[in-house]
Amino acid sequence: MLSLIFITSLSFIGCQSSGGIWIGDSEMSGKKFNFGSDQAVTDILNLSKAYSNKDLETLLSFYSEDFIGENGRQWTEDYLNSMESLSMEPYRIVPLHYQDSDFKVTLTWSKEERVYKNGSYEKLDLVESFLMDEDGKVKNFKQWVSIDSSNFGNRSGGKFFGDLNSEFSGRPFVFSNRNETAILEKLFENYNKMDAEACRVPFADIIEINDFDGNKKEIKNEDLLEAFSPYKSVKWTPISIVPIKIDKTDAASGVMVYSNEKRVSKNGKIWEKELMEIFYFNLEGKISSITQFAR
Repeated sequence: MLSLIFITSLSFIGCQSSGGIWIGDSEMSGKKFNFGSDQAVTDILNLSKAYSNKDLETLLSFYSEDFIGENGRQWTEDYLNSMESLSMEPYRIVPLHYQDSDFKVTLTWSKEERVYKNGSYEKLDLVESFLMDEDGKVKNFKQWVSIDSSNFGNRSGGKFFGDLNSEFSGRPFVFSNRNETAILEKLFENYNKMDAEACRVPFADIIEINDFDGNKKEIKNEDLLEAFSPYKSVKWTPISIVPIKIDKTDAASGVMVYSNEKRVSKNGKIWEKELMEIFYFNLEGKISSITQFAR
C-alpha cells in the first residue's frame, strides 16, 4: 500500500507557471521548467505498484523498447525473481517539462524495501529521475540512494588500526572503484595463457613482492618477461576479488584476492597452493606490491 503520496493540485492564479533553470551545457541551457501532466504522476504510481507486485509484464509496459533493449527483459525478470518481496512507496512525485522543448522528466522520492530470497535485506530512501519519451514511456533512468542503517549491507565498514598513531586509524573501509577487478580478471586470463608481455601491463616499473615464505624482494617490470620460463603450464583460478581502500584517503587501494594456483615445471615438478594475496594499486592505478599468504 502506498502510505504517503503528495499529489498537489496547483492553481496558477497569482503564481508563476514556470521556474528554475537548466544550467548544463546543452541545447536546453537557460531553459526554465514547466509542470508536467497528471498522467505522468499516475504512470509512476502504477509503475511502482507493478514493481512492488513483481508484475513483469505490467512493469515492462511502462518502459520504451529502446530502454528495455536486448537484455532488459531477462535482467528485469531475473531481478524480480531474486526477491521474496519488494515495496516501492512514492511520497513525492514532480513531473517536469523543459520550456519550449519535448524533454520530459518525472522526479520521484520514495521509500523502498527489498527482501531477497537469499536472506539479504535493503531499506532505502530514493530520489529517482524518470526520463520520458514522447509516448510517456520511460526511456532513461537515474537513481540516488540514502541507505538506512537497518541494511545488512552498507557502503563502508570494518576499521583500519595501523600503528594507532596514523591519521587514518579508526577509519572504516570502502569499496574502491578504479577498475581494479577488471584489471585483475584480465591478469588471470593472460597469466593462464602464459602471455608474459600482456601480464606486464598492469604492473608498476618496480614491484615489491612479499611471498608466503616471508621473503621480500623488489623486481623490475621487465623481469616479468621471464616469469613463465621455468614452467610447462600454469593455472590460476580466482575465487574472490575484493577491492577496498580506507575511507576519505587518496585513490591508492588494496585488492584482496583469494585463489587457487597450480604450476607445472618443465622438470615435472608440480607446485599447487591455495592463496590469499593483497595487490596494492598505487595512485597511477598500477600494481606496486603484492603480499602473499598460502596453504
